[in-house]
Amino acid sequence: MATTSDIRKGLCIRYNHDIFKIIEFLHVKPGKGPAFVRTKLRSVTTGKVIDNTFSAGHKIEDVRVETHSFQYLYPEGDTFHFMNTEDFNQISLSKNTLDAPDLLKEGEVVTIIINTEDGMPLSVEMPSHVILEVTHTEPGVKGNTATNATKPATMETGATVNVPLFINEGDKIKIETEKGSYVERVKE
Repeated sequence: MATTSDIRKGLCIRYNHDIFKIIEFLHVKPGKGPAFVRTKLRSVTTGKVIDNTFSAGHKIEDVRVETHSFQYLYPEGDTFHFMNTEDFNQISLSKNTLDAPDLLKEGEVVTIIINTEDGMPLSVEMPSHVILEVTHTEPGVKGNTATNATKPATMETGATVNVPLFINEGDKIKIETEKGSYVERVKE
């Protein structure tokens, strides 16, 4: 059993007869009244996100997990196939267990969290940044740079990301996976 002081991003807990992964949390200590922890939880079975508030010191049942590195192989409808980089076993996961499936490129190595009790995969943690090639974007209009102007660009995986006007087709860019936002252009 854990308490609210053990809450951290990525922790898997058993709550309301389901397993949830904590995606966001905030410890709040108001001037009047008891402290509490405001959390945002994602169900690992359905992908549904809920908000919940735990009072300070509340007991939570954490789920024992282990992490393994898997390489993304290929998509098949709403199913994504991965291979363990250590023993080369393959597993298939549904699209809703992934945080950002549209930013996943074939060959990318991700971390998969597995429940130690039954060996079931719970969730997929993407790397913090991915580098993708721009396959389609409109040319930037010269002189339209008074503000931080952006334009939509389609990546090689099919994802759409807003990029600055100077980005062209064929450029490789670094994308932050948590927000799905442009970070910088990558030179080879």
